[in-house]
Amino acid sequence: MANSGTSTASAGVRMVRVPEDRDGQRLDNFLLGQLKGAPKSLIYKIVRSGQVRVNGGRGKPERKLAAGDEVRIPPVRLEEAGESAPPPKSLLAALDAAIVFEDARLLALNKPSGLASHGGSGIRHGAIESLRALRPNESLELVHRLDRDTSGLLIVAKKRSALRELQALMREDHGAGIDKRYLALLVGKMPNGTMDVDAPLHIGLRQGGERHVQVNDIGKESLSHFKLLQRFGGHSYCEVKIDTGRTHQIRVHAQHLGHPVAGDDKYGDEEVNRRLRDQAGLRRLFLHASSLRFALDGGRTDYVLDAPLAPELRDVLDKLG
Repeated sequence: MANSGTSTASAGVRMVRVPEDRDGQRLDNFLLGQLKGAPKSLIYKIVRSGQVRVNGGRGKPERKLAAGDEVRIPPVRLEEAGESAPPPKSLLAALDAAIVFEDARLLALNKPSGLASHGGSGIRHGAIESLRALRPNESLELVHRLDRDTSGLLIVAKKRSALRELQALMREDHGAGIDKRYLALLVGKMPNGTMDVDAPLHIGLRQGGERHVQVNDIGKESLSHFKLLQRFGGHSYCEVKIDTGRTHQIRVHAQHLGHPVAGDDKYGDEEVNRRLRDQAGLRRLFLHASSLRFALDGGRTDYVLDAPLAPELRDVLDKLG
């Protein structure tokens, strides 16, 4: 089947038939692939305003498409809004150097802190948009997300089959199909051994629309395991294994323990953060997605992916001694 069929129902409007390899893809992600360079905010706008139609009817951004569906895509003028400017060459070069693993179906990026996983909400170039600019002839889809301030492993699927299998592993029994581990510096002295946190998390909104997550019984079940590795300057360097992947999970669970993540300007200790900035040069969240372990092909093909701790975080540990 051809990737798309186009008609000229009206000037600039495209009618695109969903190909077999896009069966099950969300409408918003399908449109991102069709409208290269479009920010997510624009995608949501044209869907919610009814300009996008699926088989003649309106659709929601999260709608799952089926092979053979016909999608009406209106003309969009990215250049008028200045949104089609390519990512800076320096960012593309940095991302190219940050690829820590690649095969025929997956790409693993050691994402730097400060780079969003995807664009939107005023962010023009996220990691996935920049990777697509770096690899314009490849089909790249985010498997999961990392907080903007968190560095480390970000997995991108190059094939739909890999994306579907990985997303199924993430849904399986609280994500037990994927072993996810982070490295974090927690404020204060954690006890030896491992501390388990089983505390439900609820996402609320502060004034201005900013997301703020709290431990709350009405929230979703969330499980984290904090293992002390070493103490530095009165603080605790830990490995964190998460069984669920909730928004800001490690940061809120660490705060719940009374040992917030160092450098956390949302859930952390402002005075300690200032002291760590002055004494050790910590100017970011000390949280790094260090390893991912999973198996594809029904458990037959093992993947063990690691991303080294960001140099600026290693420097902080060295200064703390």
